[in-house]
Amino acid sequence: MHKRILIVEDEASIRDMVAFALRKAGMDTAQAADARTAQMSIAEQVPDLILLDWMLPGTSGLDLARRLRKEELSREVPIIMLTARGEEMDRVNGLEAGVDDYVVKPFSTRELIARIKAVLRRSQGDDGSGMVELGRLRIDGPAHRVFAVDEPVPIGPTEYRLLYFFMTHPERVYSRAQLLDHVWGGSVYVEERTVDVHIRRLRKTLEPWKLEDMVQTVRGAGYRFSASP
Repeated sequence: MHKRILIVEDEASIRDMVAFALRKAGMDTAQAADARTAQMSIAEQVPDLILLDWMLPGTSGLDLARRLRKEELSREVPIIMLTARGEEMDRVNGLEAGVDDYVVKPFSTRELIARIKAVLRRSQGDDGSGMVELGRLRIDGPAHRVFAVDEPVPIGPTEYRLLYFFMTHPERVYSRAQLLDHVWGGSVYVEERTVDVHIRRLRKTLEPWKLEDMVQTVRGAGYRFSASP
């Protein structure tokens, strides 16, 4: 089946250009010019990935990303942010809002398609397909769900892959570069700062069950996942 990509962009010329390129690459597309239309489209049919413009009328792309990460239907759908804001702090804000990747305008459709394929591979690959249990946490790989003390844990796609890797490699210290290689894949260019952002988001995800301390910072070395304090 063709992957369905939702393009959320208020400029019709950019929407049409991207949609044309994606269809040529063998993908199906849906389009939305604002946050409300995007949410209606998702309710109608959940896409495999969302391309989200930062600057939308009314509700910004950043606010919409935060909203989508809280909603059951869209929680696990990967998001790539399209933005003219290339500063590091803006990229970090996007990642913290739940965005999986970003493409800075102006971009080539070739680069965009490569990014889409990379994110889809990471989010829908074979990693995370087993049953894993550590301490009070349990991952049901076939169902793609996480449980803490038998309660379901709402979790984004990148944090899921990070948690799955940690739980299958506990009590070992991994540097940011090693985590990028194992979780994001060595062929994808992602800044090391990205790891810190997703570590923070993973800890925040585990906070309601007081399990955030399982993700441990090892000063000068990296991160370790442990059931022991």
